[in-house]
Amino acid sequence: MAILTIIIGSVLGILLGFLIPTIPYSASKYLAIAIVAALDSVFGGIASSIKKNFDLKVFISGFFVNAIIAMLLTYLGQRLNVDIYLAAIIVFVGRMFNNLGIIRRYYLDKISQNFSKGKHK
Repeated sequence: MAILTIIIGSVLGILLGFLIPTIPYSASKYLAIAIVAALDSVFGGIASSIKKNFDLKVFISGFFVNAIIAMLLTYLGQRLNVDIYLAAIIVFVGRMFNNLGIIRRYYLDKISQNFSKGKHK
């Protein structure tokens, strides 16, 4: 299921890339922070799937709510002439690295288990 979702999302991303090749400069900060927030949710979903506590409702709500709140913080920061979006980026990227660490350790353990099984045969 997750593989199918990744494939569909990748195809949609590629198609949208051809249809909308450039982003206006005024919207680039909003899009960048929304992408970082969405990636944080995706990696969090993969990590929670590995931990066997994935909940689709939590994933979908986190995906959209995190992106919207991050964009609102960016908008508020632009109005106040303060780069508040940097705080959101630091938090989201920190969480992404934590989730990537969980994913990496899981697959390294799987690979080492498979390797040790093959070595004992």
